Amino acid sequence: MLALANVSFFVFHTALILFNVFGWIPQRTRRWNLATLLATLFSWAVMGLWKGMGYCVCTDWHWQVRRAMGIHETASSYLVLLVRNLSGWDPPIDLVNRWALVVFVGSLTASVFLNVRDARRLVAD
Repeated sequence: MLALANVSFFVFHTALILFNVFGWIPQRTRRWNLATLLATLFSWAVMGLWKGMGYCVCTDWHWQVRRAMGIHETASSYLVLLVRNLSGWDPPIDLVNRWALVVFVGSLTASVFLNVRDARRLVAD
């Protein structure tokens, strides 16, 4: 059961990241994209006040599953683990965090802009 949870977290968390990055592109997913971006921001910033800035609830739960499996994670973030597993490269956490923030801010900006534009178009029609 833990192995299934581990794989499920890899699939879900990676899909969520990809949706956060690209979900603003199709008009039909923009509202959901904005919601997931705001939930991510809430986790990183608000929950981060208690757990440490950049806290990710998905990563926390995934690490709990992996510890229960006897895997004591050495990656300092899920993105580091993902890059390491996909490429074999162990990137510096500062580099990963900077890129995550840049991509996140870009995605959030695009999502807010397009959601506002779409809402204005609906009102105008």
